[in-house]
Amino acid sequence: MWWFGDGSLNGWGYALMTVSMVLFWGLVIYGVVWLLRSAGRDDRADVGRSPEDLLAERFARGEIDEPEYRQRLEVLGQRYGSASKL
Repeated sequence: MWWFGDGSLNGWGYALMTVSMVLFWGLVIYGVVWLLRSAGRDDRADVGRSPEDLLAERFARGEIDEPEYRQRLEVLGQRYGSASKL
């Protein structure tokens, strides 16, 4: 009734529909996964920031205590020569 031509679809038509449907849903799933993974990642946040700034931020958030902060800052000063002496 709603078929093309004489009412039958040959094997190539079925194969093309199957492949195109698998490709379509594969691209949709890939796009959703890519969006979810890229939304949770912020790789550009630390670009251009000094190691001392990152260390100070960790100290401010409470991830490290004061003795560890001072020890790491001293190591950074020895390694890079840019850390200020406290």
